[in-house]
Amino acid sequence: MATGFPLVIQPSLAGQLIELRPLLPDHRMALLDAAADGELWNLNVTAVPGPDTVDRYVATAMTQRQAGTAMPFVIVRRDAGRVVGSTRLWKMDPQNRKLEIGHTWLSASAQRTGVNTEAKFLLLQYAFETLDCVRVQFTTDELNATSRAAILRLGAVQEGIIRHERIMPDGRKRNSVRFSLIDDEWPEVKSRLQQKRRPG
Repeated sequence: MATGFPLVIQPSLAGQLIELRPLLPDHRMALLDAAADGELWNLNVTAVPGPDTVDRYVATAMTQRQAGTAMPFVIVRRDAGRVVGSTRLWKMDPQNRKLEIGHTWLSASAQRTGVNTEAKFLLLQYAFETLDCVRVQFTTDELNATSRAAILRLGAVQEGIIRHERIMPDGRKRNSVRFSLIDDEWPEVKSRLQQKRRPG
């Protein structure tokens, strides 16, 4: 990885429900199977790999990892050993000790099950406690009310709307909402997320 962050090899991150494993080309079919649960590639507010785009999706992830700007993961349910989605640390900026958590999507059956909360906890803990980040940001589509609400529930602060931040696959000029957590806020956010992860 790029100099400045202390680790060079992307780790696996294990929680109670899930394990985040480095995304590999061999995960191509597992990603397609996970995305087929809900036909997520039809969503217009995020980019989820489908039959026509999965090879480009994986190749981009590998290129970003090789460049040291991203750590792409598959999200694996520990009880079933099955891939149920993907997420990524990206826009990694070691000089300024900041990065973004994004490219997150989950199979329809894995949504609202605690998987997303645990994935975010593991990534945030790694970012703040291992990589020593001072800032972690999130960016989502202005139209994606579900994602916006989930990010706010983490304890992130909404910073503003970035107009025409990217062009979506259907050609729409997307306005994006930017959120962040900073190192001073992590202890309180960590405590709250640990409470949410406790069974019962």
